[in-house]
Amino acid sequence: RAFQVASHPAPEPPEPLFRPLPPPSMAMKRPAVASAASGAAKKLATAGKPEFYSRAFLEKHIADIIAFYVPRAVDEAGGYHQSFYIDGTQFNPGFQQIVSSSRMVINFMLAGKLLGRKDLIDIGRHGLEYLEKGHWLPEKEAYAFTMRDHKPEDKTEQAYGYAFVLAAHAAALLAGAVDDDKALTKVFDIMEKRFWLPEHGAYADTLSADGVLSDYRGQNSNMHICEAMIAAYEASKDEKYLRRAEVLADTFTKRLAGKADGLIWEHYTKDFEIDWDYNKDDPKNLYRPWGFQPGHQIEWTKNLLNIHRYAPQAWMLQRARDLFDTAFETSWDHEHGGLVYGFGPDKKWCDDDKYFWVQGESIASAALLHAATGDAKYVENYNALWQYSWKHWVDHEHGGWFGLKMTRDNKRYNEEKAFAGGKCDYHTLVSCIEALRAFPQ
Repeated sequence: RAFQVASHPAPEPPEPLFRPLPPPSMAMKRPAVASAASGAAKKLATAGKPEFYSRAFLEKHIADIIAFYVPRAVDEAGGYHQSFYIDGTQFNPGFQQIVSSSRMVINFMLAGKLLGRKDLIDIGRHGLEYLEKGHWLPEKEAYAFTMRDHKPEDKTEQAYGYAFVLAAHAAALLAGAVDDDKALTKVFDIMEKRFWLPEHGAYADTLSADGVLSDYRGQNSNMHICEAMIAAYEASKDEKYLRRAEVLADTFTKRLAGKADGLIWEHYTKDFEIDWDYNKDDPKNLYRPWGFQPGHQIEWTKNLLNIHRYAPQAWMLQRARDLFDTAFETSWDHEHGGLVYGFGPDKKWCDDDKYFWVQGESIASAALLHAATGDAKYVENYNALWQYSWKHWVDHEHGGWFGLKMTRDNKRYNEEKAFAGGKCDYHTLVSCIEALRAFPQ
């Protein structure tokens, strides 16, 4: 079916996507700082053009991001086209990867819910159907990792991929596109059977097409599974998802971080001992880079704060601050702006490229930290990130953000805007939604 999108009259204000944020934790005992933060927000919002704190700005930016994808993303044969140049020209046709297939569902579902646009939710349904009728392999009771011309290509099972399938079904439930949580339960149960390692409080990473579980263990898949569990809880209110998110947060931000000077390392042995040498000669590896990833420390900040909203424990708030503060202070580029991609155990940068998602996720976490603590410095971090991103990353002509990464001095490597498995503006769109929790007006 064709998705023709006409102009839309202003919809009735939709109901809030998520539970509103509580006031800053009284346990922090920072009433004077909270007052200063509020003043800083007003001052910076007035001085900055646009007002990065306003609901109107954040909703418009979400609408601008999704507008790039609406006229060109739907593949009438199933799922989405996933690879585009900056001007919207398609490349690598016929190739679909499950992470992008799932993240694009999330984008359309959440944007549709927030903006009150049924047409976006319908496009989300189109992608959700393809997850279950295209990627889904009934004979294996598994999802194909990649598709080529709508036929399964890579049948490797990645916990990382399942995280976003779970999150896509959560977004569909939250948006009212489905009536029950049966699909959530199905995906959770598959992950429980194939990847969950209860003795380690974590998930394994990769299952080959022949059913052999890899000895590699990684934090990245577990971080996104934690994120997906929070989303599943917010959509279904089933406590099992929140409890699992708590276990993962404890495993990685407390127990394993305790082995790495309080930070979260990327790679582990089969028994979850830190593997300091994995990909040491390949620090720019797209999926498994060596070094500490400041963006991942900061994504765990977001996870901790979103768990803390529903099951508050003092350690979560403190760990969220510690991870964000260390990552930001170590990785902020005072010369060219933005956060670099990686640093080693010695805190020296090992990859000074700038990645779009690091900036986007940091915007979300800075906003959430401001809301949770009332500390003015997080308002300043939020503003600095937006000022940098607005200048270098946001495509003011076509919509969305430019590409995956840039050089340290903010030069683009190519003319790609989105590509299968790498970028579909999921991080940027969802980060604006997270910021709306902190700046709801």
